Amino acid sequence: MALQQVSVNKTFDGQLFKYKFKSAALGGLDANFNLFLPGNAAEGNKVPLLTYLSGLTCTEDNAAQKGHFLGPAAKEGIAILFPDTSPRGAGVEGETDSWDFGVGAGFYLNATAPKWAKHYNMLTHITLELPQVIESAGIPIDFKRQSIFGHSMGGHGALTFYLNSILSGEKRYRSVSAFSPVSNPVNCAWGQKAFAGYLAGGVEEARERYDATELVKKLGKEPVHVLIDYGTGDNFYKQGQLLPENFLKAARDSGYDEFQVRVRAQEGYDHSYYFISTFGEDHVHFHANFLKA
Repeated sequence: MALQQVSVNKTFDGQLFKYKFKSAALGGLDANFNLFLPGNAAEGNKVPLLTYLSGLTCTEDNAAQKGHFLGPAAKEGIAILFPDTSPRGAGVEGETDSWDFGVGAGFYLNATAPKWAKHYNMLTHITLELPQVIESAGIPIDFKRQSIFGHSMGGHGALTFYLNSILSGEKRYRSVSAFSPVSNPVNCAWGQKAFAGYLAGGVEEARERYDATELVKKLGKEPVHVLIDYGTGDNFYKQGQLLPENFLKAARDSGYDEFQVRVRAQEGYDHSYYFISTFGEDHVHFHANFLKA
């Protein structure tokens, strides 16, 4: 699993690296990721890590180029990891037939349906494999200080990774935020399609592990730090794919106030990186409060 550097670009006095390696979690396929290291990162100064999970059809490049995260992260002295959204090159029948399932749409789970289980394990790839590979390469990241955020499908991934890490007692991430997340996927078309395909137990299997609205009900008032933004002009919001109100209701019913779970409706914004880049700096600063505490 040795890292191969594909490229490096200087930006905001730091460096954005692209790496690839053979991923065991993804069935031996090549996996790419981008990693921004701020200028203060050094062998004697490990920096905290913020991981960003992208949405449907994206690669590791979209948010690194368009999210408006790197400048704020450089000022805060925070690294940002940008994984891909699915395995690529698996050759599974049907994986390129639609934009919302298969390639570019791994849904941040570990597949249990036999057809998909060898390659579609983005949960293990991101939470376990990438930290191990990065640490083994001697890159100065402090994995004891991690937070996570994401957009759309990636917002779903960020929320479920964070909530599951609390429920397991591991508490891998200090905070979570999301732009336009798929907040209750067992009740939307995108989630139902993904879970029916990837999971042997379908939607019912997903309800236990991969739905933020269901997971937040189980926390028992364990302290959380959650920020969600969505746009009222978002067509996917209007179509019922995101369902942030369901997550907010579940959180409030579980006793979380607006200081622990903040969900903000941003008037007129859509689902695009114009929206994300508008609030990107705000999200980086939100995480800095916990990563640098």
